[in-house]
Parts: sequence; structure tokens; C-alpha cells
Amino acid sequence: MKFEDLITKAELNPKKLFLIDGFGAIISAFILSVVLVKLEELFGIPSHALYLLATIPVFFVIYDVYCYNKHLKIGLLLQRIAVLNIVYCCISIGLVSYYFNTITILGWAYVIVEIILISFLAMIELRVGRKIIMY
Repeated sequence: MKFEDLITKAELNPKKLFLIDGFGAIISAFILSVVLVKLEELFGIPSHALYLLATIPVFFVIYDVYCYNKHLKIGLLLQRIAVLNIVYCCISIGLVSYYFNTITILGWAYVIVEIILISFLAMIELRVGRKIIMY
């Protein structure tokens, strides 16, 4: 499936993007605060940094649930969560860069995969949000 096909499909029911975003945020929060904390030595990211990173997606879940239940300005709300997701990616990069000397290859792999997935979703949210606002 092409990227443009995903955009077209998402435009048909843009509110589903809030569900996808919220579900992803729940998964991120769980992996960061439970799995990676238990395996701190394997990933090399200190638990206090993982808890900090895990806190942010919890707020995204609240935002996504609110937006899913709202009926106005969906395009603007999608663009906002996209920007928040990009900011979260930047915070993640900054935080793991701070722990450059302790983070392992597995730690970098996790962060890079998460950033790729979140960035991809943010691009879709931005494009769909912009198209909705234009119409």
C-alpha cells in the first residue's frame, strides 16, 4: 500500500487516527515503564529516564480520548497531536543522547524504531489534518 493510499483511507475516518495514536501511546508507556525498566541493564537507559519518557505518552492517551469524542476541528486536533508526537521524538533523542555512554545497541534500536513509527504516524496525522482543514 502506498503512502498516498494510507492518507486517502485515513481521510475517510480521521478520528481513527486518534485511536491508533492512543493505542500506540499505551504500548509505548507500558514498554518504557515496565519492560525496559525490568531490562535496564540490557538497554542501558536508566529507569528514571524511562519513567520520564513513559509519562509523556500517558498525557497523549488523555488527549487522544478527548479528541476522539470531539466533533469539531478534527483537522486542527490531528495537527496538534502530530506536533506533540514530533516533540516527543525530539525529547527521546535528546534523552538517550544524554545517556550516550550507557545506552546499548538494543537501547538505540528500540528508540530508533519507536521514532520511525511515531514519525510515520505524525506525517499521516499532519497530512490528513491539513486536508480536513482545507475542505
